[in-house]
Amino acid sequence: MIPILVISITGSILVFKPEIDRWLMPKSAKLIDIADQRQPLDILLTKIAIQLPEYEMGTWEIMSDGETADAIYVINRGTFDWYKVYFNPYTAKTLSQPVPLDHYITDWLVELHYTFLLHESGIFFGIVFSLALLFLGISGLIIYRKFWQRFLTLRWDKQLITFFSDFHKMVGIISSPILIILAVTGGYWNITAFLHETGESEQQKQFVIQQTRYNSAISFEQLHASVQKNIDGFKLTYLVFPYEPGQEITFYGAVPSYNPLVSDYASGATYNRLTGDFIAKWDIRESGIGTKALDSFRSLHFGTFAGLASRIIWCVLGSAPVVLALTGLTLWYQRRVKRKKSKLNRSYQKTPIKLF
Repeated sequence: MIPILVISITGSILVFKPEIDRWLMPKSAKLIDIADQRQPLDILLTKIAIQLPEYEMGTWEIMSDGETADAIYVINRGTFDWYKVYFNPYTAKTLSQPVPLDHYITDWLVELHYTFLLHESGIFFGIVFSLALLFLGISGLIIYRKFWQRFLTLRWDKQLITFFSDFHKMVGIISSPILIILAVTGGYWNITAFLHETGESEQQKQFVIQQTRYNSAISFEQLHASVQKNIDGFKLTYLVFPYEPGQEITFYGAVPSYNPLVSDYASGATYNRLTGDFIAKWDIRESGIGTKALDSFRSLHFGTFAGLASRIIWCVLGSAPVVLALTGLTLWYQRRVKRKKSKLNRSYQKTPIKLF
C-alpha cells in the first residue's frame, strides 16, 4: 500500500509541475523578460557556452507557452554528471546556476515517483508496483462488474462501515480506468528504462565527456529549418545533442493533428553530428498504429490531451488510492475484528459447561 500511495500522491502533484515550478521559483522557472520572438539557436548556443564554460550540452527542453523558462540539461566536462539550468531564450541569459537533476523539490518528486530514490533498483520496484496497481484496477472492475446496480448509492443512514464500503466501491469504479492507464503507461516506461540501464556495456557506464561531441561549424538554425521543411507544421520542443557514443543530433517536436493523444515529442529528425547531413525523419501522422499507441502514452499518463480539464481529472482520480487505502484498510480491519469475535463465540459454544 505504501509504495502505491507514494506513486499516486507524487504523480498527482506532478500533473501541475510547470505551474508549481513557476510559483516556487519565479526568478528562474518563470519568464519575465519576453521579446517578440526567441533568438536563433546558433546565437543561443554561443551564449550558453560563454555562460557555462565548464559544461557540455546534453539536452534542451524548449517551452513555448510564453511563461515557462527553457530547461537545459548539461554535463560537467571530464565527468558524466548531469545538471539542470533554467534559461531565457528571449534574452539568451541563464536564470539559474547548474544544479543536480533532483535539486528542486518537483524534480526530487519526479525521482521519488519514478525510482523511489533508489536509482536502478528503484526502477525495477516501480515495475513491480505498477503491476500491483494494474492488478488492483482490473480485479476491482471484475469484482464489482455489476457496479451500475448501486453505483451512486451511499447509505448515510447505516453504520459508518457501510458508508465506507459504498464509498470505497464508488471511488474504485470511477478511478479504475484511469489507474489502469497510469499503471500501463508508467510500467512500460520503467521497463524500457530498466532494460536500457541493464543493457549498457561497461564502456558506456564508464564514459565521460571531455569536449564538444559535434562539429561546432554546424548551424543548428539551418538544421531546424531543414526539419520544418521536411515535416509540415513541425514545432520544436526538445533538442538532443550527441552526449554519448553512437548518438547523433536529434530534433523532437509537435505537429498539427486531429488526434488529441499525439504528444509534443511525436515527430522529428536526426542529423550527423560531424557533417550535419540528414539521416532520418519520422512523422507521427505517417506512422503505424503501434507507434501512435506508444506515443499516446505520454498524453495519457500526464492527462494533457484535453487541457486543464483532463489534468484536473487526472490529478484528482490519480490520488484515488489514498481514499481506497484508507477505506480499504478500515474495511479489512473491521472484518478481521468481526472474524475474531465470530471465532471466539464459536469456541465458547463448543466449550462444555461444568456443573459444580
